Amino acid sequence: MVVGEEEFLADRVVGEIRAEARATDPEVEVHDLVGSRLEKGELAALTSPSLFGDRNLVVIRGAQDLGKDVIAEIVAYAAHPSEDVTLVAVHPGGVKGKALVDGLTKAGARVVRIPKITKAGERVEFVRAEAQRAGRTIGRDAATALIDAVGSDLRELAAAVSQLALDTSGQGKGISEEAVARYHRGRAAVSGFTVADGAVEGRLADALEQLRWALATGVAPVLIVSALAQGLRGLAKVSGARNMRGPDMAKNLGMPPWKIDRVRRQLSGWGPEGLSHALRAVAEADAQVKGAGTDPAYALERAVQRIVASRTGR
Repeated sequence: MVVGEEEFLADRVVGEIRAEARATDPEVEVHDLVGSRLEKGELAALTSPSLFGDRNLVVIRGAQDLGKDVIAEIVAYAAHPSEDVTLVAVHPGGVKGKALVDGLTKAGARVVRIPKITKAGERVEFVRAEAQRAGRTIGRDAATALIDAVGSDLRELAAAVSQLALDTSGQGKGISEEAVARYHRGRAAVSGFTVADGAVEGRLADALEQLRWALATGVAPVLIVSALAQGLRGLAKVSGARNMRGPDMAKNLGMPPWKIDRVRRQLSGWGPEGLSHALRAVAEADAQVKGAGTDPAYALERAVQRIVASRTGR
């Protein structure tokens, strides 16, 4: 039983089982079936002992859509399975078709449960694990930049990591943030958070370039202002909790540890007065992009310039 909503990870588990079966018998016959189309009696035909000792791998995807009669047939088979057959049922979890999950579990099936990846920190760890699978490493900042560029789809993220691992193979074991930017700049630059990171880190030219590209590709000015405000509020929150320990800080601030680590690095060069000036600049830009001004692009560029100047104390 493979149970979980993450289709990409479920497919990976099925692929690994297929590889194991073929390593045991290169001639194994694979039957990849769809639950909604499987009718009563079909499984019996596929799992019947072969006169020639042929091995079969039967994969049932979308097992939540199996009919009650078919579920009963599969559960009955699981009590006395054939030694020449590997049966894999893929179920997303949930109530629908739960009788199959319960029945196969009770029958002693090996159950692989796939956790759903929903949090930003979990996606960062997924990207880092993918890099490790490829024999490479990637830092949290570079992993976050890749997610900003590619999005949250696990299949696309895995493909992006694989491509980066191949294309940067001669540049050491680590995949750097610079490499991510170089290969995915056209997509990463449309994120308001990329603009915010450049501004709070004092990279004026880079932040302005990212800002202009974001506006050119249709990012709403209000989203960029929001990203700038979030970046500065994060600095203020972490700055005000410098004396707390890591776990206590994460709990009290409601921020994941990896993000706190990143904000701590960004705090270099910032003081209370500078943060106050920068937040005031963002508040003014917010008002201007929401109707108080006539040129949102100019208001945002001015805000970025003032943020960088506040960081350096000017």
